[in-house]
Amino acid sequence: MTKTFVVKSLRQRALDYLAKREYSYIELSKKLKAYADENDDIPALLDDFKARGWLSDQRFTEQIIHARKAKFGSAKIAHELREKGIADQLITDAVETLKSTELDNATEVWRKKFKAYPQNREEWAKQARFLQSRGFGFELIKKILTVNDND
Repeated sequence: MTKTFVVKSLRQRALDYLAKREYSYIELSKKLKAYADENDDIPALLDDFKARGWLSDQRFTEQIIHARKAKFGSAKIAHELREKGIADQLITDAVETLKSTELDNATEVWRKKFKAYPQNREEWAKQARFLQSRGFGFELIKKILTVNDND
């Protein structure tokens, strides 16, 4: 039995990627470069996909926010979006929508990790570092740990 290999076109490869999940323009461009030859025009292909509504940085941003907001703060999510090549305005808008629920999300993340409120400075610092590593801002961290201090 012999195996036959089918060479996929760049267009088909891009469609296969997009069928699995959303990608940002830059991210998909980087993935396709590994399979492109000098005759392939990746920007033209991706612009066509954008025009057809198959590729959308806005949709990608919404998907990332939905997937990450229960575990991470706006700073970490914004950093990830920047790494994926999302425009600053989309990131700014995304962070604004996150801010309304960030306190509740951070409190829930804190509750899952720590069963008790900090009893001393070392515990407070440990809990604060954990929340900070998840991308929550210091003002928010102070609010959570201070409010919980008084319970």
